[in-house]
Amino acid sequence: MPADLNDYFNRKKNNNGNENNNRPNIDFKMPDFKGMGKFSPLLYIGLFIIAFIFLTKPFVAIKSGEVGIKASLGKYEVNPLQPGLHFFIPGIQDIFVMDTRVRLINYTSGEDAGEARNPIGSGIIRKNSISVLDARNLPVSIDITVQYKLNEATAPNTIAQWGFSWENKIIDPHVRDIVRSVIGKYTAEELPVNREQIALSIDNEIRAKIDSLPNTPVNLLNVQLREIILPEKIKEQIERVQVAKQEAERTKYEVERANQEALKKAALAEGNANAVLIEAKGRANAVRIEAEAAAYANTEIAKSLDSNILSLKQIETQAKFNEALKDNKDAKIFLTPGGAVPNIWVDTKDKARQSAMDR
Repeated sequence: MPADLNDYFNRKKNNNGNENNNRPNIDFKMPDFKGMGKFSPLLYIGLFIIAFIFLTKPFVAIKSGEVGIKASLGKYEVNPLQPGLHFFIPGIQDIFVMDTRVRLINYTSGEDAGEARNPIGSGIIRKNSISVLDARNLPVSIDITVQYKLNEATAPNTIAQWGFSWENKIIDPHVRDIVRSVIGKYTAEELPVNREQIALSIDNEIRAKIDSLPNTPVNLLNVQLREIILPEKIKEQIERVQVAKQEAERTKYEVERANQEALKKAALAEGNANAVLIEAKGRANAVRIEAEAAAYANTEIAKSLDSNILSLKQIETQAKFNEALKDNKDAKIFLTPGGAVPNIWVDTKDKARQSAMDR
């Protein structure tokens, strides 16, 4: 083969010699590949294999948070493929990579609603708010978030039974049905008041429904009731009721405050009156006790007095007057009425008093 190529280029040079008289002659020779003749079939086979692998790519690299589902002639194998490099036979086998990380469905209103706005590969699906009817058939919108993940152990069975749009067949319809069922038990006015109970009922019923599916295709992680969107008329009515309740509470508070003030003043007045009464009673008791003490003392003194003591006292008093008469011999001594011990004496030098005494 190399010799044939050299002959070809030599002939090409001779044929074009006349046309290229002005050009320098270049003697081109193909390199002599010695020993390549016997390896040429292997080289072709190697090149064919490389081209085949490059074009068909009969392998898949599965990352963490993913599982692979191998299909042979359209039949899914039961055991999922774990993260790593896996090969398959093109045209006969195929490997589908499924995301098993946590995923979200946001039922929401506003500019971010709609599946068309979902970032590719983000694991977040946005849908419009769930429209339901209350107990009086009034329209109500519910914003809710459902958090879940594909059960990697049963992923091949899930895809075989539900297909690759399993989320729209498992999560979405059950969530909508249960939300409608729970909300339909309440009137629009009762929804904000019973929000916690409604959220708990929705979570429990969705969880029970998903867990009851065969082969447990989905692991439900969380259901969050984010917002209850009421009609404008109902919102205005609820606001008026809330204002009236707040006004009633404020009036009740004012009345209670006035009652407390009145009770406080009454208690203060009663306390003052009781204090005055206690003070008066205290003074009366003090006077009574003092009188009783004096009476008791007089009684005890009277009991201790006898004729001998009285005589002794008279003698002592008489002795004192006798001493006094030594200095005033004209004085007269009178005994007090009733025979009491004290005596008085009168100076006889006072003539006016003496004349009065004589009469």
